[in-house]
Amino acid sequence: MVSDEQLRADRLVFYAEDVDRIDHELDGFLETSGARCAMLIDESGHLVTRRGEAVASSAEAVAALAAASFAATREMARLIGEETFSSLFHQGERESVQIVQVGGRALFTIVFDERSNLGLVRYYARERGRRLEGLLHEMAARPAGGEGAPSLAEDYSSSAVKALDELF
Repeated sequence: MVSDEQLRADRLVFYAEDVDRIDHELDGFLETSGARCAMLIDESGHLVTRRGEAVASSAEAVAALAAASFAATREMARLIGEETFSSLFHQGERESVQIVQVGGRALFTIVFDERSNLGLVRYYARERGRRLEGLLHEMAARPAGGEGAPSLAEDYSSSAVKALDELF
């Protein structure tokens, strides 16, 4: 069985203040790079947050596919003797996608078109990626149940049972 500490080490918990800080970094990136959309995705494919233009009917589907693409690329790197590739680039006729690993825990995924170019996106992604990595390290180092962490009331269990009994 996996311990609570192991689960916490493997998966970050994002609070509203964390997402606000990440959004601020993504907004700054979009302003300087000219990209259309910036997302932070955890490595299992869950969308943490998205800023900029909507680029698909489902940002969650794009997030899952970006994570799967990055996982496949990681395996390719391993097969040729690399530990990992830190970024991945997909170029289309009109749209392109840059995926950058952040702190070994998340993927900074950028969608851009002719308003920007790969050089600008890579340059500014490197800078923002370092900032995002710092934020993720802060979140990972935060003690479980520390200041700002939501907590359940002491009588939560009995209140929940009572509410369920009242429903049925």
